[in-house]
Amino acid sequence: MATTTAAAALSMKLLINKKAQRVLFAEASKEVVDFLFSLLALPVAKAVKLVGKDAMVGCVGNLYASVDKLDSTYLQAGAAKDALLCPTVVSPAANTRSSLLRLPEPSSVQPENLYRCTGNSYITDEYDKECPQCGYSMSMETVVHNYRPSARAARGQTVAQSAVGGFVQGIVTYTVLDDLTVTPMSAISSITLLNTFAVADLGDLEEKKVKLGYNEGLAVLKASLQSKTVLTDVFIHGKAASSSARA
Repeated sequence: MATTTAAAALSMKLLINKKAQRVLFAEASKEVVDFLFSLLALPVAKAVKLVGKDAMVGCVGNLYASVDKLDSTYLQAGAAKDALLCPTVVSPAANTRSSLLRLPEPSSVQPENLYRCTGNSYITDEYDKECPQCGYSMSMETVVHNYRPSARAARGQTVAQSAVGGFVQGIVTYTVLDDLTVTPMSAISSITLLNTFAVADLGDLEEKKVKLGYNEGLAVLKASLQSKTVLTDVFIHGKAASSSARA
C-alpha cells in the first residue's frame, strides 16, 4: 500500500477580534471542510499515532503505549499489533483530503480467500461454511478469475465512488467557527454571527489569510481533541500561527 504524496497546502480566511486575540469565524472552501470532516473518519489509534500518545488527553495514549510495548508472546495466533496501532482508514471520502496528513490510500475491499466444497460450485468467503446444496463443509480454497463482488457489494462500491470527491458540495463557501462548527456561509449568517459575538466596533476586526498544510493539519487534529477554541489555538496562539500569511 503506497503512501499518498503530500497534498498542497489549503488556505482559509479568518476574521479575528484583535482586542480579544481570538478567531470569530473562518471562511473556508469545500476542500478545507472536507479535511475537517475527514478527521471524524480517523480511527482513534491513527489519531494517536499522528499527534503522539503524550499529546492525548485522557487514557487513550496509555492504551496505545500498552499495545506498543506488549510482547508478541501474549498475542493471539494470527493477531498483529499493526491492526490496532496502524489501522486503515477505510473511507474513500476521508482520504480525499486526509492526504493532507499523508495517509495511505485504502486498498480495494475484497475477500482474501474464497472457498467451496468438493462437489458443488457454491463459493463463499467464510471458511468451513456449510454448503447450501449438499451440506458438506466449504473449506477448499479456490480462485475465481475476474472476481466480481456481489450486487450488494457493488452497490456499496457505487456509494463509495460517489464520495471520492469528498463530503460536501463545492457550490458554496462555508463558515467554520472557532469550535469547528461548520455551516454554509451567507451574508445574513455572517451578520448574525457578528451580533452573536457582540461586535460593537468593526475596527476591532482583522481579516487574515492562513495556510493549512501538514503541520497545521496535525495542529488542528490535536487541538480538536483538547479544546473548544481550535482556530484560535492553532493560528493565533499556536506554532502554526508563525507560518500563516496575511491577506
